[in-house]
Amino acid sequence: MNAFTAVFVIALTAGITLQLWLSRRHIQHMLSHRDRVPEPFADRVSLAAHQKAADYTVARVKLGQLELFVAAAVLLAWTLGGGLSWLQGFWNGLELNASVSGTCFVLSVFLITGLFDLPVSTWQTFVLEERFGFNRSTPGRFFTDQLLQGMLLTVIGAPLVWAILWLMEGTGGLWWLAAWLVWTGFTLFMIWAFPTLIAPLFNKFTPLEDGNLKQRIQQLLERCGFTSNGVFVMDGSRRSGHGNAYFTGFGSHKRIVFFDTLIESLSGPELEAVLAHELGHYKRHHVIKQLLANILISFLGFAALGWLIGQAWFFTGLGVNNTTHAAALILFVLAAPVFLVFFEPLGSLIMRKYEFEADAYAVQQTGPEALTEALVKLYRENASTLTPDPLYSAFHDSHPPAPVRIAQISAKIGG
Repeated sequence: MNAFTAVFVIALTAGITLQLWLSRRHIQHMLSHRDRVPEPFADRVSLAAHQKAADYTVARVKLGQLELFVAAAVLLAWTLGGGLSWLQGFWNGLELNASVSGTCFVLSVFLITGLFDLPVSTWQTFVLEERFGFNRSTPGRFFTDQLLQGMLLTVIGAPLVWAILWLMEGTGGLWWLAAWLVWTGFTLFMIWAFPTLIAPLFNKFTPLEDGNLKQRIQQLLERCGFTSNGVFVMDGSRRSGHGNAYFTGFGSHKRIVFFDTLIESLSGPELEAVLAHELGHYKRHHVIKQLLANILISFLGFAALGWLIGQAWFFTGLGVNNTTHAAALILFVLAAPVFLVFFEPLGSLIMRKYEFEADAYAVQQTGPEALTEALVKLYRENASTLTPDPLYSAFHDSHPPAPVRIAQISAKIGG
């Protein structure tokens, strides 16, 4: 057995074992607190809503455990099981241009993997979400979405993969630097394209109607010195009962988006507080910090691939004997998450810090009461657990646990 094969299998096994252990802790912790609403929420969240959140989260975590095994089985089938070698041989047998066959090979791996993921996604939407009253999608809409996503992957992904493979084959030892620059440009393009070209393919975005809410929001934007390309309401209720809000894009193409479900469940002051929180991410430069972090991580990733592509053990250790550029690219994409999973707590820690800072900014702009009420409603309406296992939350959650987050905001009341 290749030494790297052993390292890969050990890392995969350790990662799955760790996540299963954390999931079990999470489930046990929620069930042990299921019969009592945490004291800070006793007058705001009913016992029935608290128990629904616990049951919903337990069901999602159990489904996540199944997804772990499915993903591991698919990964092993692609690598040590010989799936990549067979598929690469199929495309090479068509005697196409190297970049073309490599592009078809890479994209087909993603598309086939998506098909393996489809049963779990279907179960989550039409069984789990349906059972807890959140699903509002139809089979026709669901599978149309899946088909559209596959088409977008092909239309957008094919030129990108072809460009990277062309650079790998024709620009010498520093190909990875040129490929990283292309990837960075693509990332910036997608930040612009998503709100204007892609998101409207899936949802309808309607400008917020004139009225008290729009006036309140415009006043908030003026106070914060934030200019946008508009405030829109998204028809999220076509697919789900969950509510959310976000802003996207950059420069003159920034836009603010409220889910229609959110507008239905929150009052004007609460919606203003939620928006102030989102603006806090912008004003505290979290968006640019995340973008720069992603660019740095991609730089390190391409540099690592630039080295690995010359190591025969990287290919043979993952079940591929034909050391092509396309094989190197897809092997890296598939194998990297096996090792990066152990760094998730670091990313979660940074994201939770950002959430606290955005909350603090919202409190400065709208006061603590409205933000507290808005968050409690969001936790309740989205059936988010109030009692996550602390260790599980530290590993996985980008948002602080509800009691910690609300306590920090409530401490500012009267302060």
